[in-house]
Amino acid sequence: MLIRPLKTEDASAYRALMLEGYRLASDAFTSAPEERSNESLIWWEHRIQDPNGLSRAFGAFDGGVLVGTVALECSAKVKTRHKAVIVGLYVSATVRQCGLGLGLIETAIAHARTLTHVTMLSLTVTEGNEPAIRLYASLGFQSFGIEPRAIFNGTDYKSKIHMYLILSSQR
Repeated sequence: MLIRPLKTEDASAYRALMLEGYRLASDAFTSAPEERSNESLIWWEHRIQDPNGLSRAFGAFDGGVLVGTVALECSAKVKTRHKAVIVGLYVSATVRQCGLGLGLIETAIAHARTLTHVTMLSLTVTEGNEPAIRLYASLGFQSFGIEPRAIFNGTDYKSKIHMYLILSSQR
């Protein structure tokens, strides 16, 4: 399996994989499939690599097929540009338990470390998603709070755990 930065030519596959994630793991995301399915291919291309350098997406490939993804979004604001957010981690059910989630997060962290202005990463994880919580904690992410009723899936409210990782205090 190969993990690499996504390219604009991966946009259709990226869109399809994320729409799968929004459908099959809906409680993991704040976006709904019907919202994101209406986004243009250009929107997905910008999510892959924002023209202003504010976001970057990475993909895991199995035999040339995109099976996992994660994105890193940086802040454009002067006072918050030291922070980046990890979003959209999804690994297709057919290849879970192969270490792709770990590899994708490690790739996003490594990329963030190359951005000299970024000193902290944050993310949210749906309360009760123990495998994801363990994954993030194993990489040093720490919880700093719970947002109650963060999402409503049409039936139930779900809380989100907020987590952070300090990359460097020297910058």
